[in-house]
Amino acid sequence: MSNALAGRKVLVVEDESLVAMLLETILEDMGCIPVGPVSTVDEGVHKAENEPDLDLALLDVNVAGREVFPVADALAKRGVPVVFSTGYGEAGLPEKWRGANALQKPFSEAAVRDAMLNALGVARA
Repeated sequence: MSNALAGRKVLVVEDESLVAMLLETILEDMGCIPVGPVSTVDEGVHKAENEPDLDLALLDVNVAGREVFPVADALAKRGVPVVFSTGYGEAGLPEKWRGANALQKPFSEAAVRDAMLNALGVARA
């Protein structure tokens, strides 16, 4: 089985340290290169605008009491696909982002993989 995610640079914006560590481990297990995790919206925007060669981003919707959408907007300008993670699923996203890839917390490794492949437009085997 080829791994369509191997070598992909994935920005992680997540303020809960245990979730951030879990995502980092999941990404490394899939052969991805985690960027971050970063725990503030401002740091996320900086990475979104300046980190070279990003393939994808995993964004917690609520980061330290702020919504992550400025990070998503910066990534969208660069054409970088995003996967939102939220306790509310897609229903927790504002109208502008409805239809975006969303993971409902708590999530499994398989759910993360499937959401990432979907965001990248890669068919699952």
